[in-house]
Amino acid sequence: MSIPPPKNPQHLRLVSYNIRKCVGLDQRRDPHRILRVLAGLGADLVALQEADRRLGPRRAALPRALIREETGMQVAPLATNSVSLGWHGNALLLAPGWRVGHIHRLPLIGLEPRGAVFADLDGPYGVLRVITTHLGLRRRDRQRQMTQIMAELAALPSWPTVLLGDLNEWAPAAGFAPLDPYFRLHRPGRSFPSFRPVAALDRIATGPGLSLAQSGVMRAGAAGWASDHLPVWADVVTDG
Repeated sequence: MSIPPPKNPQHLRLVSYNIRKCVGLDQRRDPHRILRVLAGLGADLVALQEADRRLGPRRAALPRALIREETGMQVAPLATNSVSLGWHGNALLLAPGWRVGHIHRLPLIGLEPRGAVFADLDGPYGVLRVITTHLGLRRRDRQRQMTQIMAELAALPSWPTVLLGDLNEWAPAAGFAPLDPYFRLHRPGRSFPSFRPVAALDRIATGPGLSLAQSGVMRAGAAGWASDHLPVWADVVTDG
């Protein structure tokens, strides 16, 4: 689906979007363009990758005041300084009604500096643990990083859990063995590169107690050039 349908009130809508520091295909940095895309998705939770600039103090590419003004969402407190939106570029936006509990930041091993963030939330759909990450470019690094994430998850109290992010895997199904059998991995569609997508780099995974109702890739409007990735979305429901 190029445009998500209206959201069923019983469904939790999740979005993952690598915003490339708000730099579009025209090489212009335009936060307003990214926020127009986000506003059109009707999401409850949005995981962003590359939400902060890469060098120096890693200042936020998306101003916090603009996020609230143009989407009505709040920023989860993932940053460890006063200028970043997230941690290792991973940020989390929440619709009104969600409360943030425990935040856990996990540095990931590999060639490049990477991280994963675990956020325990409570809100309109009950309790939920969200893991957001941007995995490495090499498969051997991604395998070790997923293994790290699963080991960390096993040490935490059991909650309904979703994993959202740019998993950087070009293969349609191979390469995700460390996530089995806990997670069910969903492939909403090809999301990279945005102008002519050939790879489903951006994925959403659901743990026990959660089921996928529908999913897709947002291709309409500014999404086609606001970043080099397209946003992916999924509507999930609580089993039982």
